[in-house]
Amino acid sequence: MKLLDFFREHNDEIIDLLKELVIRESPTMDKHAVDELGKFVFEQLQASGAQVDIFPRREAGDILYASWNSNAPGKPILLMGHLDTVWPIGTLVNMPLWQSGARLYGPGILDMKAGIALIIKVMGLLHLHGGLPRRPVWALFTTDEERGSIQARELVEKVAANAGLVLVFEPATQGEMVKTSRRGTARYTVTIEGLPAHSGEEPEKGINAIHEAAYQILRIISWDAPDKGTSVAVNLISGGTAQNIIAPHAEFTVDMRFTNQPECERLVALINDLTPVIKGIRLSVKGGIWRPPMERNDRMMRTFDQLARLAGTLGVPVGEELTGAGSDANFTAAMGIPTLDGLGARGDGMHAEHEHIITTSLPRRAALLASVLQNWVFEEE
Repeated sequence: MKLLDFFREHNDEIIDLLKELVIRESPTMDKHAVDELGKFVFEQLQASGAQVDIFPRREAGDILYASWNSNAPGKPILLMGHLDTVWPIGTLVNMPLWQSGARLYGPGILDMKAGIALIIKVMGLLHLHGGLPRRPVWALFTTDEERGSIQARELVEKVAANAGLVLVFEPATQGEMVKTSRRGTARYTVTIEGLPAHSGEEPEKGINAIHEAAYQILRIISWDAPDKGTSVAVNLISGGTAQNIIAPHAEFTVDMRFTNQPECERLVALINDLTPVIKGIRLSVKGGIWRPPMERNDRMMRTFDQLARLAGTLGVPVGEELTGAGSDANFTAAMGIPTLDGLGARGDGMHAEHEHIITTSLPRRAALLASVLQNWVFEEE
């Protein structure tokens, strides 16, 4: 039986598992809730034939690592997803799981519990029906991706360092495209200290921190370069103590996005070189690179081309796109490991009340994953 037909026959099983994942709410900052979901996923992975290990975390949910065919020859293929969502406990009360035709709605269903369901069910069905490839397959489920993977990054990079290919199951867009480029992110806080004074009686004795902030913000936003895929934005600002007092303090945040490493280095150098405009001001900059860029380079295009050929053989659609948002794929791609993202279900409404998947996309994505696992050829082979 063809892979696509096989997974169409088993689509109800994928959907049933997905529903079980969605009803187990798992906001990033609720360790207990994420760990409860993790216990369920642990059981499902074991049932799929995996050896499962837990990596405890104190400030986030525990991370799960699963492996199949550990003793098989060749480099492993690493599948990645995250258990956490942006939705708080209780969201299901006003945003229940419901279906309308091929659209299945629910908090976290697209980002990215559908991807988790795909990994578990594809591996489980291949294991049950003798379709596992003669190669090691690993899966890593992180728990703080929505907050930048601060607790997971080190482990992600350690595991991925030994993989030959990384597939990340963030959602696909309407065209069932995969991500071949994700912009990197840097975040900074600029703090400015001036000197207070009465703005009517003796303004000359004050040093206005808000005025300095205005000068610096104009300087910073001039670094924006849309033609290079670079955006720079100041999105939070605070300062001052009262309307009639020269502002002694101001603070603002800077969000930087970039598509390649040279742009990243340019922006980092510029912000670290900020100096005061107004005499007497004290200025400090804190922050750094949040996620490196996932670049659309020659390695990426060779990786995508092989995926596209496999998709063509299956008769399933696949395209490529750039996105401004980051994921754990940024880390692995920046290490030089062939990485593709957006292997999850098709849908719409990430982080929005209309978040949903298209259930008919699940067999296509499942078949594509199975084909990659069974047929992928590493470049050095």
